[in-house]
Amino acid sequence: MSTNELILVTGAAGRLGGVGRSVVELLRERSLPVRALVRTDDERAEALRAAGAEVVVGDLTRAADVARAMEGSRRMFFGMSVSASYLEATVVAAAVARERANLDAFVNMSQMTVSQMSLTETTDSPQQRQHWLAEQVLNWSSLPIIHVRPTMFLQSLSLLAADSILRDGTIRLPFRQGKTSPVDAQDVAEVIATVLANPAGHVGKVYELTGPKSQDMHSLAAEFSAALGRPVSYVDVPFEQWRDALRRQGLPEHVFHHIVTMAHLHAANRYDRLTNNVETITGRPATSARDFAARHAEMFASARGN
Repeated sequence: MSTNELILVTGAAGRLGGVGRSVVELLRERSLPVRALVRTDDERAEALRAAGAEVVVGDLTRAADVARAMEGSRRMFFGMSVSASYLEATVVAAAVARERANLDAFVNMSQMTVSQMSLTETTDSPQQRQHWLAEQVLNWSSLPIIHVRPTMFLQSLSLLAADSILRDGTIRLPFRQGKTSPVDAQDVAEVIATVLANPAGHVGKVYELTGPKSQDMHSLAAEFSAALGRPVSYVDVPFEQWRDALRRQGLPEHVFHHIVTMAHLHAANRYDRLTNNVETITGRPATSARDFAARHAEMFASARGN
């Protein structure tokens, strides 16, 4: 397989976690040709061009746009932020890939929750249900699929905790005694880039990605405290109080219900998962919560990282 085969990366200008953007940067560091599909030609698109990627502007729910972006590509990363149109975009990408492309690898970023779902076991998150259905569609497609299923991102957890850490040195969430093993989005990007750079042996696999330790929120708060050099403790808040405060942030309904469901699942200990796939694929251990907090201390130096 030639190392000069064009790689298409969707969701390349996403904000939270920046997995697509990081995948582009990591592939370019390997001198691999990359085409980045973005929704808007803005400063994020310019940054991708500066990294050496070809940038194509398009809508993942429009087959003509996806076909144009996929032209000439042999490997593809499909990723999209939490969105009510996620399933539609996945079906469009699969349809175009089957008809137009000659792919060696289609890397799909899903969610670890999917591994606990079935026809009769689901969740209240419309996003998670769409991820489960999307995996079914991709598996039916006969494309060379590789599913990557990260757990909750450390970036997401940090955004939920940043304001209260700044205000009074607490992490205030309704996770009760549930354990969790959040993963750094950069680790996820490195797994994806490694697989795309050399997909041989990965096609047909499912990689669940976690941090290096599954722990309750008190233990995780202690890691933040050690990293930031000041006391940080966990306060388990009543679910309704936390939900109402989240509602006041004005999130899109689809995103709101997804985050609320994640909180319910944490309280039910559904995120008590641990794998070593980050280390197996990248050759280095997954980033700990302590190392992440130390590396991104600025997130907790002002409200919501601003």
